[in-house]
Amino acid sequence: MTAPRSSDMQAGEDRRFMTLALDEARRAAEQGEVPIGAVVVIGGEVVASRGNERERRHDPTAHAEMLVLRDAAAIAGAWRLSEATLYVTLEPCAMCAGAIVLARIKRLVYGADDPKAGAAGSIFNVVDHPALNHSPEVRAGVMEAETARILRDFFASRRGAAGETTDGNG
Repeated sequence: MTAPRSSDMQAGEDRRFMTLALDEARRAAEQGEVPIGAVVVIGGEVVASRGNERERRHDPTAHAEMLVLRDAAAIAGAWRLSEATLYVTLEPCAMCAGAIVLARIKRLVYGADDPKAGAAGSIFNVVDHPALNHSPEVRAGVMEAETARILRDFFASRRGAAGETTDGNG
């Protein structure tokens, strides 16, 4: 039996932490929020995890990524999170992608692409813009089917509510 390759170990770790982000997304959905979850990991340990809270807070910036970055910076005692990996269930929007760059996140790992507002390669590529002073490593499509399914199911159930509409962004 051969030892697993480093990339196999990283893929397993990415799935493990994305599962935690999915748990946060499910909790957000239970609160009537768009089901997006995010987890910040430093040195193999979860530092912070959050789900969307826009509806509850009445705050357009209360995306899972923004909240988890704030929490992680407070816990780390520094705004630079240069050794951190951010796991998020949906490709970040432009606001969140900008925050990821500003926080100096080392790696961004996300599940489903966001063809309507994605800013990590789908519509924009804020996280790899040549004019910016930082660019995280990006891994897309981790547990993509599961992350897309939770969003599809959420919006399908919302369409059943009388006259209620909502957008798909974070």
